[in-house]
Amino acid sequence: QVQLVESGGGLVQAGGSLRLSCAASSSTFSSYAMGWFRQAPGKEREFVAAVSRSGLSEHYADFVKGRFTISRSNAKYTVYLQMGSLKPEDTAIYFCAADRSRALGGTSSREYDYWGQGTQVTVSS
Repeated sequence: QVQLVESGGGLVQAGGSLRLSCAASSSTFSSYAMGWFRQAPGKEREFVAAVSRSGLSEHYADFVKGRFTISRSNAKYTVYLQMGSLKPEDTAIYFCAADRSRALGGTSSREYDYWGQGTQVTVSS
């Protein structure tokens, strides 16, 4: 089992940047594919990005391509989400998640086994 704790959220103006971090409790962190999801008020949780166990493969939702970058440090048990060119519609609670079964995390929240508590990102216009 792994516990996940997100940090780095906050209030930023449109066009600005933030870097989210997600720290894992387990030394087996490198055996989990990792993903980021987000949920805006009144909306379903949606996939943002995922990275493979090794960190060599990643994929993104179309709406963040070219603006967000996911990465991980297996030495630090941490996954990151670098967000740039932020838009008001990026406002949401951002969650990291761990998938123990797949080498590269998928786009469905059902595929993930462990979740953090989330961190709020608010982008003002």
